[in-house]
Amino acid sequence: MNIEEAIEKEHLKKITPDRELMKKELEEAKYDLKKAKETLEKKDYKWSTIQSYYVMFHSAKSFLYSLGYRENTHLGIIIVLEEQSLEGELESRYVNDYKAAKNARENADYNYSYSSEKAKYLVKTAEEFKKRIEEIVKKKEE
Repeated sequence: MNIEEAIEKEHLKKITPDRELMKKELEEAKYDLKKAKETLEKKDYKWSTIQSYYVMFHSAKSFLYSLGYRENTHLGIIIVLEEQSLEGELESRYVNDYKAAKNARENADYNYSYSSEKAKYLVKTAEEFKKRIEEIVKKKEE
């Protein structure tokens, strides 16, 4: 599915790029990253896993706002990330990391399946994802 189809199916909505929402989402990502690290240190692997996904979710929302989209579903975010990867704006690694984090969050939340190794990996991955999205968004603002 491409962005136009995602808009038709209401996974996405076209909006005017919004700098304030971009900043707000990056602040939420920063907060969630801090909490994910704290819960990891406390060996609360379930919540660290969930929070790591939300670091990526809020970072990705910032990216969408910079492009003039608002997500209505988590799938909408994936569609934009995939298209941006195809266009060379975002490395495919980050799309794969986002999908993996989404699956890990769902497994932790709904299937009670999580581990220290997965949580540690996701915190690191979420931090890298957030940093890369911040770089892209900042470049778009210039």
